[in-house]
Amino acid sequence: MKKILVTGADGLLGSNLVRELLNRGYQVRAFIQPDRKVKTLEGLAIEKFEGDILCKYCVREAIQGCHFLIHTAANTSVWPSRDEAVRKINVQGTQNIAECALEAKVERMVYVGTANSFGFGTKENPGCEENSYKAYKYEMDYLDSKFEAHQVVLETVKKGLNAIIVNPTFMIGPFDSKPGSGSMIIALLKRKIKGFANGGRNYIYVKDVATAIANALIMGRIGQGYILGNANLSYQEAFTLIGKTVGVRPPQVRIPGWAVLLFGYLQSLKARITGRPPIISFPLAKIALDDHYFTPKKAIEELKLPQTPLHVAIQESFEWFKENKYV
Repeated sequence: MKKILVTGADGLLGSNLVRELLNRGYQVRAFIQPDRKVKTLEGLAIEKFEGDILCKYCVREAIQGCHFLIHTAANTSVWPSRDEAVRKINVQGTQNIAECALEAKVERMVYVGTANSFGFGTKENPGCEENSYKAYKYEMDYLDSKFEAHQVVLETVKKGLNAIIVNPTFMIGPFDSKPGSGSMIIALLKRKIKGFANGGRNYIYVKDVATAIANALIMGRIGQGYILGNANLSYQEAFTLIGKTVGVRPPQVRIPGWAVLLFGYLQSLKARITGRPPIISFPLAKIALDDHYFTPKKAIEELKLPQTPLHVAIQESFEWFKENKYV
């Protein structure tokens, strides 16, 4: 039975991925931050290893005896938009992971990046793995650092590491304990969303992402990136689908672009004064006005990425939030 080290094992993706790996008969060693509560992994037959990915010694210890490594851990903070802590974890942490994986001669490493490391497109001409990085224009360390970490993995591949990169879009599903992406569903349920911006994005069921990552241990080409996505929806379309699935009326008002940008600017200004995170920052306001659409064609063909209807993901996320008293 082969053993897999999974970083970020208790996140939305990690929690679903660990279950997929266990179902396939793998042994799982979960790399967890020290003293971190791991509610979403309770009761699972896994080995837990406490450590910090910025500590190379810890990473070396964690990887001992493992055949594969899946690196999902990342700092996803988007406020402040420039944050050295985000860069350290996402870039230096990934470099530590990749270098230790190379030293340990793992059979394969799968790095979980983001689809935004490729250039996004329109519904008619969606972004693909050949598109150059565009998100630098938002001036956000989260996006920039994930792109840099993507390059770190590619450079380590040149040194002999057997690694591929998967690039999920916006994931929805159960075990979203933070909550992260599910915050949109919760906000809609609580009727806190009053309108929608002009933009849109690609969405995917988190369990489909977990399936593709597990497949990537034995499928896919070394040094290649794979966009893991499904449905390209405008925010109006997404809110309508969520509303229909969970039984609430979606917002009906389209907010003009100038108003979105003004709100984001004022919120950012207020956050700098008060020290409290903004409802939406100026960079996020700019993102909300763009079409972040992608095609998962390559991953469907080479990683057998499933395409579960998005309403299934929304329903499971909703049920999990209800069971865990988020709503």
